Amino acid sequence: MDLIDTYRHQGLRRQLIEALRKRGIQNEKVLEAIYALPRHYFLDRAFEEWAYQDKAFPIAAEQTISQPYTVAYMSDILEVGKRMKVLEVGTGSGYQAGILALLGARVFTIERQKELYDQAAQFLPKLGFPQIRFFHRDGYKGLPEFAPFDRIIVTAGAPSVPTALRDQLVVGGIMVIPVGEESQVMLRIRRISEHLFEEEPLGDFRFVPFLDGLEG
Repeated sequence: MDLIDTYRHQGLRRQLIEALRKRGIQNEKVLEAIYALPRHYFLDRAFEEWAYQDKAFPIAAEQTISQPYTVAYMSDILEVGKRMKVLEVGTGSGYQAGILALLGARVFTIERQKELYDQAAQFLPKLGFPQIRFFHRDGYKGLPEFAPFDRIIVTAGAPSVPTALRDQLVVGGIMVIPVGEESQVMLRIRRISEHLFEEEPLGDFRFVPFLDGLEG
């Protein structure tokens, strides 16, 4: 894979950052992470010319890489701090995991598609992310052996919030998950106590469906 990051690419990223600011993203740490991680590395060469448009694009296994605004928005509302344990459900291309790692998180990421898991687990360490831990697992079950997590982020549209993921959130922690069938409402869920959760709806989005089981 061509890992050349030209001045042109960097200029396009700066334009993307300004576009994200205009859409309301004000978290400078998130914007710095998006500038630091070349998105074109995660796309097929056929899409490289469009890598810094604010659009989703297809990747392997009939999945997509989320549009930059969605990545920035979810990263912002997740309120990630350094050394936090973050569970990501839906590795996909690995781009969101890389952003979380740049924000200082200890990232544990699950992917049900073996093809995507293999690609991300091989590629991200080459980019300088040896600390990200990859799992080919059923995201609905989370990673109970590594719980609890300070933050949980789900990058696929779930029909409802999986109980196992709620249970794996530390008291005081935050989960961000898009919930709905055809389109989704982004929920920010805070665990107030062992049995009490606070749900905050934060806008409409459209994601690939959150499926259970494993592929490949």
